Amino acid sequence: MDFAHRKLSARYPTDLVAWRALKKHYSDSMRTKDLVSLFARDKERADRFTLTAGDLTLDYSKNHVNATTRKLLVRLAKEAQVPAAIEAMFTGEKINVTEDRSVLHAALRAKMSDKVALDVDGVLEVWETLNNIEDFVERVQAKKIRGHTGKRFTDVVNIGIGGSDLGPVMAARALRPYWHEKMRFHSVSNIDGTQFADLTQELSAESTLFVVCSKTFTTIETMTNANAARAWVADHLGHAAVGDHFVAASTNHEAMDEFGIRPEFRFGFWDWVGGRYSLWSAVGLSLALVVGMDTFRRLLNGGRVMDLHFRNSPLDENMPVLMALIAIWYNNFFGAGSQAILPYDNRLDRFPAYLQQLQMESNGKRVRTDGKPVKCDTGMVIWGEAGNNAQHSFYQLLHQGTRLIPIDFIAPVRSSGASQEQQDLALAQCLAQSEALMDGFDEEGLEPHRVHEGNNPSSTILFPELTPEALGQLIALYEHKVFVEGVIWGIDSFDQWGVELGKKLATRLVEPVAKGAGYKGKNASTAALVAKVGKLR
Repeated sequence: MDFAHRKLSARYPTDLVAWRALKKHYSDSMRTKDLVSLFARDKERADRFTLTAGDLTLDYSKNHVNATTRKLLVRLAKEAQVPAAIEAMFTGEKINVTEDRSVLHAALRAKMSDKVALDVDGVLEVWETLNNIEDFVERVQAKKIRGHTGKRFTDVVNIGIGGSDLGPVMAARALRPYWHEKMRFHSVSNIDGTQFADLTQELSAESTLFVVCSKTFTTIETMTNANAARAWVADHLGHAAVGDHFVAASTNHEAMDEFGIRPEFRFGFWDWVGGRYSLWSAVGLSLALVVGMDTFRRLLNGGRVMDLHFRNSPLDENMPVLMALIAIWYNNFFGAGSQAILPYDNRLDRFPAYLQQLQMESNGKRVRTDGKPVKCDTGMVIWGEAGNNAQHSFYQLLHQGTRLIPIDFIAPVRSSGASQEQQDLALAQCLAQSEALMDGFDEEGLEPHRVHEGNNPSSTILFPELTPEALGQLIALYEHKVFVEGVIWGIDSFDQWGVELGKKLATRLVEPVAKGAGYKGKNASTAALVAKVGKLR
């Protein structure tokens, strides 16, 4: 029997020998040990609990783990069949069992020699599609493809929602130094219309190219904004201009025909690419248009570097695996309900939001792949902000609050185009915060409100510079971390049925909200709110 269809009835993680051993280990030993004492007992601890993969260095020494913890966590991964799950993903087994699909975002950044699921439908088309994207991007940047009036494109607007927005937006901000001369990136995602209305104040229709990202070309938020953009272009340049100013990442050719997308301006992807894993596909077209195809390929190569590490490294030296195991340790044994992501580079300011979707949509599940309820907590709440802003916002809670909140500090060592002196200040702040959270501060006679108890855990991820390769490695690192967590919990990390109900109800509410009356549902609060909308309008 293949991994995707394995029987889980006896594989609740709570039933595993390693889980029970970890529970005892926590109760007997780690529950009362503080981080300072762990360092005092092991002078080599910082080296023993540091790992490098590609350009990334992970220091997880400031966590409530010792050699025994690590050994038991790795044993848990083995008993939960994590190695088999990793290979199942890379070989194309249908591990997204509720949708009967393979999960092959890794194929989008692989080389053919990596042999990532070459026999799965669509995989051999990846390189041809990349070449088509490259040809289009180069023609736009060389001004061979222009707007309807002959002007070069200077502004690219990504229209999407969820992964079709968060991925390109996060990466475009992170890779700001790589933007092509005289080209700018913008995005529109929210359905209320203000985002696009505000954006039009700084755009010229003649030099704006819109990239519509929707696999089905029916997503209500995306298509509402796409239709508004089409009307705006038509108002300024005439209806005939639409075909010159819109491209799409989609597979619904009939809908694209109706919208007015030219056949040569269409780029498809496959059902084994989930939305929050789709940056590497044609969904990344808007990014590629702004940073250029060479930079985009460097991003892909960074993801591939982490893929190879994840697939080939032993569990106790595997960065995504260890990060997943540490997260499970805090979630399921220490009772931590959330994790903070704190990048000390403002160009990564959207990375916490990107990880919110990646982790919470993937692992916010309460039933296993076999439909039975889970017996332990699954995904934690993910939140965060760029580090220095966060220090003046919510670090008070991290330092002196009552909740255990594991933290990932993320920082490049070299500045990517700004002052190195300022980047050194940011690094000093980053390292100081992790030190203060661990060591705390107390002196005899110190007033209680000035005491820092310390013992707060964190991991630190360092890399030389925020290059496309480093960003690709960072994204893929967290993708694989999420996957390993899901494997151990026995859940499907690649579906997202939880987002469907609200969408369905919203469709029924459009007309009552517009009229301020006519709601026929049974929810008394909703009925009252619809009536209030009518009065306020």
